[in-house]
Amino acid sequence: MRDLTYPPIIVAAKTAFRLLGQRIQLSGTEHVPREGGVLLAVNHVGYVDFVYGGLAANPSGRKVRFMAKRELFDHRFVGPLMRSLHHIEVDRAEGTRSLETALEYLKAGEAVGIFPEATISRSFELKELKTGATRIAAAAGVPLVPVILWGTQRMMTKDHPRDFSRGKTIAVRCAPPLHPTGEDPVAETAELRAAMTALLDETIRGYPPAEQPPGSWWLPAAYGGGAPTPEEAERLDAEEKRARAARRAAREG
Repeated sequence: MRDLTYPPIIVAAKTAFRLLGQRIQLSGTEHVPREGGVLLAVNHVGYVDFVYGGLAANPSGRKVRFMAKRELFDHRFVGPLMRSLHHIEVDRAEGTRSLETALEYLKAGEAVGIFPEATISRSFELKELKTGATRIAAAAGVPLVPVILWGTQRMMTKDHPRDFSRGKTIAVRCAPPLHPTGEDPVAETAELRAAMTALLDETIRGYPPAEQPPGSWWLPAAYGGGAPTPEEAERLDAEEKRARAARRAAREG
């Protein structure tokens, strides 16, 4: 797959990381194979996750093709960039095409990234996972690598102003790969969620304490932070969904 845009984008991103004084913590990246198809299952805590999620495969010299919502591809400026990076457009109303593209990429030996929670977690804990990740990995016959990002929510996420101030730590951790068979997608998705939950706990506890003191809005309530509980986050998600539906109805009316 020809990549004219991806290499300079990686250079630009790493330059931005340095200018922002960010400390990138990479752990477990040896679990990402250096060749052959692989699916990376990444947690979703902020709007810049697809930028940092690719770092999981960077030590192995690979470029990740992320499955991302259609709205990004519809954007006047972001859309052409996403296509040039060969990311995969996901239409939530019709996911067959994106599934076929992901399978095509994986069978061709590409690294594909997926956010199995589908949307950003306001609680910063793992939401319930969709079964798509395990189904895709099983259908393509590729390993499924759990990946956890932490710190990206401090930059840009739901319900909070953007903060690109200097000196943040961004943690990227990978766990040993899973090998779904497709025989029981629900059970295999539960296995994936358990692996990601354990890795998230490890990542939060290993994050610099000075950067997430008790009460921090970006720290889950279960860890003494000020983030919404999963139940509160679910209520906020429902309110957002109703508001979005109302705006859509108003436009169409």
